[in-house]
Amino acid sequence: YILAENAQGLIVVDMHAAHERVVYERLKQQMDAAQLTSQPLLIPATFAATPQEVATAEACAETLHTLGLEITAFSPRTLAVRAVPTTLAQGNAVELARSVLAELTQHDASTVVQRAQNELLGTMACHGAVRANRRLTLDEMNALLRQMEATERSDQCNHGRPTWRQMSMRE
Repeated sequence: YILAENAQGLIVVDMHAAHERVVYERLKQQMDAAQLTSQPLLIPATFAATPQEVATAEACAETLHTLGLEITAFSPRTLAVRAVPTTLAQGNAVELARSVLAELTQHDASTVVQRAQNELLGTMACHGAVRANRRLTLDEMNALLRQMEATERSDQCNHGRPTWRQMSMRE
């Protein structure tokens, strides 16, 4: 959590939920403007994949590309994440790939970007957001608070959880 002070008292910010909303809105804007860019990974992130994950990665390569992801077969039972959306470059590429492949498996791949864009981007944002127990520096905390100020609907994460709570001096 981030603890901040204002004239009314204390503000407690759920850093994961807040960052998730900021990342989600950024991804949505980039997707709407067709500016979702990829960051190639210097060393591909490989992982043991199920036959379903391999089949989905191969069948949905174009959709994955639209989402800024490049996931290719490294071997019959291994997938390689070769690029991720630039906004999510600091996240866990394997967790992101697995989550997106699972979403694509559940939806009709030919219409997944149109039908499930918000859910898919929400999943991607969740994996790209800072995690609990990660200690942010003071500069990182301030940057997140400034990003929240500039982000629509920053008072709730993508799943509807509040991102912050105001506590009065009395409380």
